[in-house]
Amino acid sequence: MRAAPTILHLDMDAFYASVEQASKPSLRGKAVIVGGLGPRGVVATASYEARRFGVHSAMPTAQARRLCPNGAYLIPRFSLYRQVSDVVMALLRELSPLVEPLSLDEAFVDLEAGGVAFDSRTARSTGERLRADIRAATGLSGSVGLAGSKMLAKVASEEAKPAGLLLIEPGTERELLAPMSVRTLPGVGPATGEHLRRAGITTVGDLAEAGEDELVRMLGRAHGVGLYRMALGLDDRPVVAERDAKSVSVEDTFDVDLHDRVRIRTEVQRLADRCVQRLRGSGHSGRTIVLKVRRYDFSTLTRSETLRGPTDDPAVVREAAARLLEGVDTTGGVRLLGVGVTGLADYTQEDLFAQSLATEPDGADGAGGAGGTGEEAGTAVADGTGETGAAAAPVGASEASGAPAAAEPPGEPEPAPERRWPAGSDVRHTVYGPGWVQGSGVGRVTVRFEQPGSEPGRVRTFRVEDPELEPSDPLPLVGDGEPGAAGPA
Repeated sequence: MRAAPTILHLDMDAFYASVEQASKPSLRGKAVIVGGLGPRGVVATASYEARRFGVHSAMPTAQARRLCPNGAYLIPRFSLYRQVSDVVMALLRELSPLVEPLSLDEAFVDLEAGGVAFDSRTARSTGERLRADIRAATGLSGSVGLAGSKMLAKVASEEAKPAGLLLIEPGTERELLAPMSVRTLPGVGPATGEHLRRAGITTVGDLAEAGEDELVRMLGRAHGVGLYRMALGLDDRPVVAERDAKSVSVEDTFDVDLHDRVRIRTEVQRLADRCVQRLRGSGHSGRTIVLKVRRYDFSTLTRSETLRGPTDDPAVVREAAARLLEGVDTTGGVRLLGVGVTGLADYTQEDLFAQSLATEPDGADGAGGAGGTGEEAGTAVADGTGETGAAAAPVGASEASGAPAAAEPPGEPEPAPERRWPAGSDVRHTVYGPGWVQGSGVGRVTVRFEQPGSEPGRVRTFRVEDPELEPSDPLPLVGDGEPGAAGPA
């Protein structure tokens, strides 16, 4: 525990929803819900306007729609969220070499290690300056907590929400914590909270009064001792600058269970390509390919295959994932698929031929009962309407055999699949400029043409196959806008 509040915790306010409101002027001050939009979708973030209706993260989207039927429901745009996060994290690293990111929108900072704060006055001024810098660079607000420990700094930032700053003076920790709910403390989830409630312990002050021995008896030694120390405000964990990534993965949950084996294989190959994109983006390669399959009955299977050396080649990852899929029974239906890479390294094995042919298969059966493991934190919330990548050739169709492919008889060409326009996605029209999709259906797509910093824009409707309308990259929240690009009124 430090004698000065020089550990800072930053938590951006309703981050995903705030980014959407900043980039879509017509949504400012309105209820915005970001997450999966299908029947099995889950809320990733809700704006403060939506939270007044009872909507919160991890809630099924169907339930959120019942509570807030007039809210704007949007798909997540993780590429934009990462860009904004990079700006925020760069500002934090200007303060100190010791920055510990917890997610895209949350991090601890050791101000003392950066030489920018040594007491309450300098810590507070640094925190206020940081909030102003974030607002100027991104147009967004963040809440800041300052304390002598990581636990207390996180508690302070939560109490400061939204768009505030709270500094906990050393020596006042127990007084501040005492009236708070036991759920305020890290590690106290619904089950532990209910167990403590039945014992008459509902506040942090109750925990401190119960004593260490009683908590050990109720919760076991490790949990009991740790919870008692936190109730006293004691936490000596340091800020850790770097956390080595252990794995990279992506997964999708589908609106309707998949039964078609060809479709399942195509989805696995699409996920493999997305996983490699994320792998390369992190500057890593990996040695072990992992396939995750959640079936119709919520049972979850994982299969893995270890290569001779690390790779970031999409063809190698696709082939390995396809081989793993061959050993999984999907006849009953599949509700979730995922592809991951573990055994990360900072280099790539050049012998790709050896990788694709000589492997060490591993099998792991993760039997998840009903309500088994949930989707991993930090992965994209998907509803089965993600990007449609081209499937690779089926495994086993060897080009090295020398046998010519059988010519298919001529027939009617297959119709091009209908273009998909998920709500919230970025588009650009050759006449009206940049905008975003408000909704689509029955062969039509409705677009609002506006951009960050503009006035709320006009709405227009087009055919889904309109050649003048194309998907687009997100525009930055601050600067580099396109004044006047909204087109004719």
